[in-house]
Amino acid sequence: MSVDADFSGLHVASLESRRASEMQRLIERYGGVAHVSPSMREVPIEPNRPAIDFAYRVMTGEINVVILMTGVGFRFLLRAIEKHVDTQRFLDSLSDITTICRGPKPVAAMRELGIKPTHRVGEPNTWREILQYIDHEKVSIANQVIGLQEYGISNASLVAGLEARGAIVEPLRVYGWEFPEQTDALRENIIALSEGKRDLLLLTSAHQIVNMMRMAEQMGVSDQLRRGLYGTAIASIGPTTTQMLNECELHADMEPSHPKMGHLVVESARQSSSMVTQKRRWRESDAAIQISRNVAIENEDASQKHPSVDSLFMKACRGEPTERTPVWLMRQAGRYMAEYREVRANQSFLELCYNPKLCSEVMCTAVDRLGVDAAIIFSDLLPLLEPLGFDLEFVAGDGPVIHNPIREEADLARLKRLDDPQSLGFVYETVRQTRQDLPEHLPVIGFSGSPFTLASYAIEGGGSKVYTNTKKLMYRSIGSHSGGAWGELMATLSEAITVYLNHQIAAGAQCVQLFDSWAGCLSPNEYAEFVLPWMDKIISGIAPGVPLINFATGNPELLPLLRGDRRTVVGVDWRIPLRRAWDRIGHDKSVQGNLDPAVLLAEPDVIRSRTGDLLRSVSDLDGHIFNLGHGVFKETPVDNAIALVDAVKELSTR
Repeated sequence: MSVDADFSGLHVASLESRRASEMQRLIERYGGVAHVSPSMREVPIEPNRPAIDFAYRVMTGEINVVILMTGVGFRFLLRAIEKHVDTQRFLDSLSDITTICRGPKPVAAMRELGIKPTHRVGEPNTWREILQYIDHEKVSIANQVIGLQEYGISNASLVAGLEARGAIVEPLRVYGWEFPEQTDALRENIIALSEGKRDLLLLTSAHQIVNMMRMAEQMGVSDQLRRGLYGTAIASIGPTTTQMLNECELHADMEPSHPKMGHLVVESARQSSSMVTQKRRWRESDAAIQISRNVAIENEDASQKHPSVDSLFMKACRGEPTERTPVWLMRQAGRYMAEYREVRANQSFLELCYNPKLCSEVMCTAVDRLGVDAAIIFSDLLPLLEPLGFDLEFVAGDGPVIHNPIREEADLARLKRLDDPQSLGFVYETVRQTRQDLPEHLPVIGFSGSPFTLASYAIEGGGSKVYTNTKKLMYRSIGSHSGGAWGELMATLSEAITVYLNHQIAAGAQCVQLFDSWAGCLSPNEYAEFVLPWMDKIISGIAPGVPLINFATGNPELLPLLRGDRRTVVGVDWRIPLRRAWDRIGHDKSVQGNLDPAVLLAEPDVIRSRTGDLLRSVSDLDGHIFNLGHGVFKETPVDNAIALVDAVKELSTR
């Protein structure tokens, strides 16, 4: 046994069928406790009239190109037609046209019958490689009829890619994947995976995943299985299997260097300790999130039965018609107000954040002066980082500074989980105090920074224009199991944010907002890869009946990625016309925004004119919450902010 390849007694599940005994021996050879349960059997489609028609069309020249996806599929095709057509004539006709084999197995099946394929697509043999091969080798498929021998479920991506290149695609299924005749072992493995009793799952086929999920659905344990798999290390034999995991909203933690069973077992054994440690940590995180979610849900009835639930703001969050557009302002309690400056004169910013009574006072004063329709709690994005192990200071003239930023993977050793949510009890008390002091018809909004913005502060140590250190950590984590240092940091932040927001809801917040102030430095592809999975995890972990505003600034191209779940409201900054933004997001979503804060530095007639233009641009849609595209500038005259709120109320009345 390789010294560094050892499962060390971990419980290893496998769904291998054809080579189940070999998989069992390999797992045990490398020190694992094997739980191998066959998950499928290949079943020919009989009788298969489409296969017979397919053969005739090849022989009569109606099909110009044939793509063979599997060796067993080619053999089943011959079995399906052998009693109905001249098999040798079919094989001769196949030799006269263009044939493309996906990998070595269909090549071997053809050679058994003395046929040599025209083209062979190399590893890793996914549908992408087929299309890339066609492009690179300039295989002529435009206006050609392509017979595509499929396997299991249809590959819509491959069909679409061929059609986009001008082909006329004729898919042919010759076999399906059914359950094995005996399913007791598969059912046992599914229950054990659901209960977190397997440390690793080894997958050698995309169809193993399909059948596992089908069986779980029959057993009524689909949700439990997904939760269990989130805390189980998953090793995928290659890109096709990994793609199926992604389509099932699951995640592969590793792929071997070669898509072979031996490589899969040896390399997963080598990485098993670190993978399982990470997954156990995620399992603990899931448990913490579920506890906080339950806390929020227990208090949700009282919160969501509060009179403010019928307010204009809450109706707009739900996409319901309103008699006028609700309005509130980000940073509506801030340095532009004399009352706020008087309070700040006697304490530092952090001291103010730690004082719930004063936080409520400055916010309620602002709400009363402005006449807005909602109150966001007075706090800051960054105090959440302190219980996670970061040394935070607000430096006069420089803003927030993190004195011990994370720059390398070794720095994660000082990263802490939010083991004690009550270490942020002053924020929850601010929610309670604000709810108590605010008029009952106005909702309270809780908030947190989004994981990318908090991660950027934690890595850069403060503000940045280019986010060099953040992106370096992001990109250096590519290829690492579970996302490497970036994944560990984002997992810790996402857990903390979810717990934090759920406790704010439990304290009385009717709505919560996520601020992603720095997301604009990301491209849509970067956001989708490095941020979106964590945002989805946060949103799914927050009490389900509570509206959530997802606000990211700086890049309008990110807007379609901010849709979240059905209760998510998308915040829009000023860099795009609101109507165009809403069209991109989808009219099924409520939106918040998006007047440029600089407009409040203009004369009142300009403020009124720009406000009217914005309102008219979306007057035919329900679910608009008027706000600025970012926070109120400190130079803004208070009277101008009041004039804005008055203009919204007057001009939006229906």
